[in-house]
Amino acid sequence: MTSSAELTAAPAVSQPMWHKFAVAFGLLGLADVLFYDQIVGLSFPIFATALVAASMLVNHAGTDSRRAILAAIVLVVGLIPAIEDFTLPSLSIIVVTTISAVALSTNPAVKGLRLPLTAARQLLLIGPFRLIPDMITTFRSHDLTRLLLTWSIPLAFGLVFSLLFAAANPVIEQWLDQLRPQRLVSSMSFGRPLFWLLMLSLIWPFINLRWRQRTTPPSQPVEPGANQMPPAVVPLLSPQTVVRSLLLFNLLFAIQTALDGAYLWGHAALPDGVTYATYAHRGAYPLIVTALLAAAFVVAAVRSGQEDEPRLIRPLVYLWVGQNLLLVLSSIQRVHIYIETYLLTHWRIAALIWMGLVAIGLVLIVIRIILNRPTAWLVRMNLMTLAATLYACTLVNFSGLIADYNVAHSREAGRSGAAIDVQHLSILGPQALPAVRRSLLLSPGEAGLSRVHDRLMEQQTSDMANWRSWTFRGWRLQRYLDTHPLAQKPN
Repeated sequence: MTSSAELTAAPAVSQPMWHKFAVAFGLLGLADVLFYDQIVGLSFPIFATALVAASMLVNHAGTDSRRAILAAIVLVVGLIPAIEDFTLPSLSIIVVTTISAVALSTNPAVKGLRLPLTAARQLLLIGPFRLIPDMITTFRSHDLTRLLLTWSIPLAFGLVFSLLFAAANPVIEQWLDQLRPQRLVSSMSFGRPLFWLLMLSLIWPFINLRWRQRTTPPSQPVEPGANQMPPAVVPLLSPQTVVRSLLLFNLLFAIQTALDGAYLWGHAALPDGVTYATYAHRGAYPLIVTALLAAAFVVAAVRSGQEDEPRLIRPLVYLWVGQNLLLVLSSIQRVHIYIETYLLTHWRIAALIWMGLVAIGLVLIVIRIILNRPTAWLVRMNLMTLAATLYACTLVNFSGLIADYNVAHSREAGRSGAAIDVQHLSILGPQALPAVRRSLLLSPGEAGLSRVHDRLMEQQTSDMANWRSWTFRGWRLQRYLDTHPLAQKPN
């Protein structure tokens, strides 16, 4: 008995069209791998099995278990000759059994000898010509508009994250380089797009089934305007958009995290022409920008007191924040590797402090979500953390710290770092004098160090002679210089 909702040439199920197109394009990719520029053999039974399985999966509402089992038996019987040897007769058998299996499992209105005839007419003769009209109809539908809106944010942010990862990671850069449009176009033959169009036209009727029914039940009259709802407005950060974004972002970040684990922590062999110092320096700052964008997205997407929040959002957010913390740790490790090679500067210390603040901010985001606090609380806590960090930094003698580190880890001190940078020591000011004196002991004949020492001593004496330029840090330095004179005056 035919349901009252079935119409002549109606689709077998009411699945969203974009689901069907996604499955169809997946089968098209499989067909390209199996058939294009290849000798056909076992590939045809494999594709026929995938086609029938996909058709039954997408159109499952029109199937029942008994007919599905019969369809599977029919398909297996048809596959045996083609598996034995792929010939024209075995090809004919597998085509007939494939369309019969699909019709048997999804069209209970057709039985007996009419089954393969009806299937051939709808799937092979009429169905392939429905591809273009169905695509046009889908593009005009409101469902596609909703789809584009819900995927616009994930794809846009995904593209930005991919570009940042490419800037930070030469391996990902090489992967993306293989996807350049000009490279794809140059490797594309004229026959391949025609093959895709032909295969997609043949696949489409199996996915978007439209069986003709014998009778059409009378429809009830509908008053004008009845049950007509205005199209819903889809916000850019709807729950569906957030879930899709988090799924995509977690996948992208997992790739970057795995590569960093292999190269930074596992010391795997890097591509030719890339040193660990170069790899580290390229990635430190783009990855911090990536983490900041990720934090901004989480703050905007996960609001406190949201009632319609899907249950999947928070686990995905926690997973993504965890990956961002790993990303920050990788950035810190990159800067550490770079410092070991090229020594310390004010900018590299500032980068490490900034990375620590980003890590604290990510932890605060998780605390805010768990405690269900408003965004104002998060801003206030970050500002307090920033203020405390800035206050602490004012009490640290970074110039002296940098000078001491660079001299202690220099090549002259027997370490693996760079040679002592005399000009950089001069720029650091009088606070570098203790390190300059140690440098003179390591390189007693270095005239440049002697000149820097004398110039910094003159500056220190001038600063301490004027009470207006007196500082407690300068006074402590002067006390150190008075109690630790040079063993020998530099020449």
